[in-house]
Amino acid sequence: MEQPRATNRLIGSPVPRVEDMRFLRGGGQYVGDVRLDGMLHAAILRSPLAHGRIRAIDATAARARPGVRAVITAAEIGVVPRIPQRLDVLPGFKAYEQPVIAREKVRYVGEPLALVVADSAALAEDALEAIGVDIEPLPPVADRATARADAVRLFDGASNIAGTLTALKGDADAAFRNAPYVRRERFTVQRFTAVPLEPRGLAGQWDAAHDRLTVFGAAKIAFPNRRMLAAMMNLPEGAIRMVENDVGGGFGARGEFYPEDFLIPFAARLLDRPVQWIEDRRENLLACNHARDVEIELAIACDRAGKFLALAGEAFCDIGAYVRTGGATPSRNVAQVLSGPYAVPGIRIDVALVLTNKTPVGTYRGPGRFEADFFRERLIDLVADDLAIDRVELRRRNLIAESAMPYRLATVEPLHIETETDSGDYAATLARCLREFDWAAKAALDGTLVDGRYRGSAVGCYIEGGASGPRENARLVLEADGRVAVHVGSSAVGQGVETVFTQIAADALDLPMDAIAGVHHGSTDVLAEGFGSYSSRSVVMGGSAVLDAAEKLKAAIQVAAARRFGCAASDVRLDHATALAPDGRSLAWRELAADGLAADGTFASNKRTYSYGAHAAHVAVDAKTGAVAVLDYVAVEDVGRIINPKTLHGQCVGAIVQGLGGALMEHLVYDEEGQLLAGTLADYLMPTAGDFPVIHAVATEDKPAPHNPLGAKGAGEGGIIPVGGVIANAVAAALGPLGVTPRDLPLTPAKVWGLINQKC
Repeated sequence: MEQPRATNRLIGSPVPRVEDMRFLRGGGQYVGDVRLDGMLHAAILRSPLAHGRIRAIDATAARARPGVRAVITAAEIGVVPRIPQRLDVLPGFKAYEQPVIAREKVRYVGEPLALVVADSAALAEDALEAIGVDIEPLPPVADRATARADAVRLFDGASNIAGTLTALKGDADAAFRNAPYVRRERFTVQRFTAVPLEPRGLAGQWDAAHDRLTVFGAAKIAFPNRRMLAAMMNLPEGAIRMVENDVGGGFGARGEFYPEDFLIPFAARLLDRPVQWIEDRRENLLACNHARDVEIELAIACDRAGKFLALAGEAFCDIGAYVRTGGATPSRNVAQVLSGPYAVPGIRIDVALVLTNKTPVGTYRGPGRFEADFFRERLIDLVADDLAIDRVELRRRNLIAESAMPYRLATVEPLHIETETDSGDYAATLARCLREFDWAAKAALDGTLVDGRYRGSAVGCYIEGGASGPRENARLVLEADGRVAVHVGSSAVGQGVETVFTQIAADALDLPMDAIAGVHHGSTDVLAEGFGSYSSRSVVMGGSAVLDAAEKLKAAIQVAAARRFGCAASDVRLDHATALAPDGRSLAWRELAADGLAADGTFASNKRTYSYGAHAAHVAVDAKTGAVAVLDYVAVEDVGRIINPKTLHGQCVGAIVQGLGGALMEHLVYDEEGQLLAGTLADYLMPTAGDFPVIHAVATEDKPAPHNPLGAKGAGEGGIIPVGGVIANAVAAALGPLGVTPRDLPLTPAKVWGLINQKC
């Protein structure tokens, strides 16, 4: 029997976030809010040296302090587990895995040496000073050049190059040999990091009676982390419950497996008492995954009309002291997406993962893509100048045509990773961006002095890969009051999953939003299997799983109602929250809840989505101080299908601001001894609300994704990806009359002033 047509139009509507009232009223429950009976508190002693051999750790005095319950070092742990890689794994990386606590050597300032557990956080922190540590200093490997020289090695018998990833397509070598034009440049992107508003934290609770462990503070990838922790603690996965609390920002860095993810649960089991650890800001800057920090020599081959023939490059990514769980992913992305949205027949990009005595790197919003776009877009403007081709026209000539979709990107070896774009009209978003920006008027000001500052504009194009597989799961449960509860394996890290999954479920079931009894996410007790939130996958993978579960729940409701009506399930019509029999009888869904109706859904796919777009910026540069002011910033991105314009807009603008911080301000500076010099927010400059007031973001949905039922594409990272290249090109356009050619980020006032004065 034909079903009534759905009347909901929630998908695509700018409904307010359902999470917000809870947060605005102070109802958020963060890991720092966890209170457990008998809870103890932990503090971590971290290495003060970048590189050294541990001679002795004496915790006798610390253990004797009032209120101290334990001091845990490698000796108390015994066989010290190492943290395995999660993404982009190669066998050779295993030698560079990080132990959960230093045993024989320290390899970066901030590496855990000991864990103190006490009655309060203050007592635990005070006790750190009583621990005697004897470390024999070793020569630090503080930069890429020292690491590549290999005179001092971080790991005995192993090179400081953990491995090399190579992106290959076509015959780049032949293209360079025969090309009428070649341009080579060296570029660098600095080391910076995510800096979420809420630092990391954990609370562990051991149930000795049932041999069960509960860990509060899980984020991003609770299920994979449970698997790692279970192996380290010799427990079955089912004996560990990972609880996802509210999260004050993730951005890719929060939620990966860190040493603390073992140390806190280990302490809770050892003491049979709940143990909580909350990171302070210095620890966050010192110990949370760093990001970026890439140098490249990049070459492009073109014909005289500016048609791209090949890209070739040799990049060196400073990955810090260890290969962490996602430590290879930025390097892989640098290699694979360097061509971006452009048709490039020949590609060869070698990316070396270089070990130094710094905090290890990991994923941070647009990992590797921010860097790759800066390198490529900066080079394109230099090519345009060399060939006397308008920089917009040069991009337009080389954008991948819609008729060429799907378009294969370079293959990354030896990982054997292949991918291709899915759908898109890249020229359309570029044209829309130029119109929104009023390109002709602003570009005409390039290099001119207006009110004592040089004006400059730039535009850049990009793609955003998302929707990492292999699958995601969801479960819908009909509650006693007739509402439907949604359980998903995706995690909430501030991106609004409770809102968008409510919209998706309500539309799929033809119910109002208040008929959805909540979205339960991330924690390992909501589903048998989940994968989490990373690589802009939540809506595509989790949302599609919700659709699958909704169809199955509706079918289960029809079967249950048919039993009551005495008819075939196919004869039962569903009209909002009511089941209708052929003879006109009806049952409210709540009357069927006693049957225990629930449905599990899955969406599996290894086809990535590719959002795409263009950004443009107009800047003013004060040549006397080097200060760069962003006067106007426009972003246009096609995301396939928009679930909620409000949440999408927030994601885009927030990502742009993070990109501007990386382009103009943020820098984790180390000295030659491997000491972090930017360990506080007084030294690590970040953007505030007043720094970039004019940002205009436009989202379109002209080209739905062909490989998922929602037609959606990942959209959490596009805002940050092109910013570095766009800002650097705008500064170059402004300072063209002074001969300034930026090649390195960040473009701080001191950096820009120095570039100007080198030419004067």
